[in-house]
Amino acid sequence: MSRIKYPSVLFILFSIVLILIDQMSKAFIVKNYDLYRGVAIINNFLSFYHVHNTGSAFSFLADKEWGIYVLTAVSSLLALGVLYLMIKVSMRRDFLTAGSLMLLFSGAVGNLIDRYRLHYVVDFIRFDFGSYTFPIFNIADICAVLGTILIICILLFLPKRIDNLW
Repeated sequence: MSRIKYPSVLFILFSIVLILIDQMSKAFIVKNYDLYRGVAIINNFLSFYHVHNTGSAFSFLADKEWGIYVLTAVSSLLALGVLYLMIKVSMRRDFLTAGSLMLLFSGAVGNLIDRYRLHYVVDFIRFDFGSYTFPIFNIADICAVLGTILIICILLFLPKRIDNLW
């Protein structure tokens, strides 16, 4: 089996695919569901429910008119930093760490596109647990959370991978 000459290209391509899946799923929701409307996938548990989030996770800064601009700026800088690290790590052939950064980058860019283009993020995946509704999210959020969990696991259980980064 030959070695991949430019592994960072593969991670960038995977990121593009995840970003496209995120954007296509949001476009589908916007086209097919009115705002604050949805459809049950699994009754009383999982539904697609169209909402706009002008904040970040758990609607942080959503009530601030300037919040979307701060979040867009911070997200842009973080996405560039994560992209740099993803390329650096993949060139060192640390594919687990590069994969976690790829997920984080994809999630950041998926929501960044919404913030830049729409001034809000389209969220639509809703879980209900009895009378409790988990905060509504999207595919980009899933990528960002999975990437973050993987990075935390690497930090806890494989810290030499991170030490070698610097």
